[in-house]
Amino acid sequence: MAIQTQQSISGFIATQPQLTVSEHGISRFHARIGIEHSRQEPDGSFTQLEPTFHGLAIFRKTAEEAAARFRKGDRFVASGRVHEYNYDKDGETVAAEEFIASRIGHDLARTRYEVDRSPRREAIAHEHDALGDSAVASATSPQPKVASRASL
Repeated sequence: MAIQTQQSISGFIATQPQLTVSEHGISRFHARIGIEHSRQEPDGSFTQLEPTFHGLAIFRKTAEEAAARFRKGDRFVASGRVHEYNYDKDGETVAAEEFIASRIGHDLARTRYEVDRSPRREAIAHEHDALGDSAVASATSPQPKVASRASL
């Protein structure tokens, strides 16, 4: 079986993210993002080029989680797909694109953080229904926080 892949990007959050909810109750996270570029020179050195800016959208539960965790300036890695669309501006049709992320996280190489491995409330409720009280009690016992290598 072939490995299924998605497109991925890394960059920084360039504007304060916005969380909105559609009339159908679907959460949407949106922010402008910057992607840094560089060029390798003949001597092997790299020249930093101007970043490019794009739209980033995330939907549903992932959007809500991203809105709680990401701020302007944060570095991230995301996987998903590019969405191309058209819109009208001053009577002209303009082609545009945005990155629709299905997964997003802070960039390990540029972010210090701690990992909380305790189960989320939804996971606890699901385990309770599937396994019963004794299994859930052991699964919900306090877990130590683990610092990433970047914070050491």
